[in-house]
Amino acid sequence: MDDLPLAPLLGVLALALLWSALFTAVDAAQQSLNGARRNGQTDAHPELKVAPQALVLCSTLGKLLVLALACLLGQRYNGEHGFWLAGLGATTLLLVFAEYLPRQLARRNPPAFITLGNTLLKVPLTLLQPVAWLLDGCARVVLRPFRVQPHAVALHEQDSDDDLDEDPQADHRLNLPESLLALDKITVNDILVPRNDVDGVNLDDSIEQIIEQLIISRHTRLPVYHSDINQVEAILNTKLISHLLPKAELTRETLHAACYEPYFVPESTPLQLQLLNFHKQQRRLGVVVDEYGEVQGIVTLEDILEEIVGEFEDEHGLDNPHIHPQADGRYVIEGNVSIRELNRNLGWHLPSDGPKTLNGLVTEALESIPESAVCLKIGRYRLEILETEDNCASRILAWTVTR
Repeated sequence: MDDLPLAPLLGVLALALLWSALFTAVDAAQQSLNGARRNGQTDAHPELKVAPQALVLCSTLGKLLVLALACLLGQRYNGEHGFWLAGLGATTLLLVFAEYLPRQLARRNPPAFITLGNTLLKVPLTLLQPVAWLLDGCARVVLRPFRVQPHAVALHEQDSDDDLDEDPQADHRLNLPESLLALDKITVNDILVPRNDVDGVNLDDSIEQIIEQLIISRHTRLPVYHSDINQVEAILNTKLISHLLPKAELTRETLHAACYEPYFVPESTPLQLQLLNFHKQQRRLGVVVDEYGEVQGIVTLEDILEEIVGEFEDEHGLDNPHIHPQADGRYVIEGNVSIRELNRNLGWHLPSDGPKTLNGLVTEALESIPESAVCLKIGRYRLEILETEDNCASRILAWTVTR
């Protein structure tokens, strides 16, 4: 490296600086468009076709290369003193031309930079995407010990119960003011319908398939998307087209006419705030997105109201089709049932600050793919996996124990 002439090194340094600036601008443009979608500004714009992690990796590699080359040149021509001066100069250069300037330019015209990311920069982003996923997975593994996980061990029903019992006061239901105040501690992410369970209309399907789906659908409002639910384009009001379904008179033009702009909701929004936002926006359904704009699911006004009125329902009134009471007092529960829904229906207190479904809770507790005939305990609750399907616990036998 010391034998290389100055001109090629400066050329590589300039290219690395440009590389970093471009990827930073694309990342800023994507964040800007995601913010606009959350605020209800849903003008048509191109979607980035690669994972956001790849943008961060490409930009970081460019910055590291600029810093390394600058320090190398400084040490070559002025020793240790030049090394530190060159590092300081490169840092200043990166802050101005690879951070602040690209982000300002990207905010002025986000679609142009998203198009750049999908065309000129698509090849390096695609090549480095697996590496970005690997590094992201490593970060998740490092953070995993810091998550609070439920205690789970193999257990037979006749084994002694040596865990701590719950506070007796926890069995009392909240009154109305307390339940309303509790909405500020619960976020949209806690009650959303996961994207895998969302019933939506795929515009890539034939009109016959869409009609058949709408006839059997039980929902009034459905997300409309192309191919992937991340590409939500509108929300369909099925009441406006229900009269066209029996005779298969629905057309794509009529379908589009019955749609309206989607309303995007950040997953970290407290329910109390979201209840007010639904009122101000005159909406009843929101598409929940994470910090990268990825669709996580949907939330409805009815979901929030259920969190309030659920406090006054008979806690043993089982009108939930996913919960099947048994003669011996135990329950056969489908794995995809929401933990909050389960707690509300049965008056239980399973932990709901982590996984959102019973299958997710079981999987996290076991730290492996669930298998049938495995039993575990979480607090004073016992869960026995009866059936697994597609690497998920589909049916679970659950009951409580007393001292």
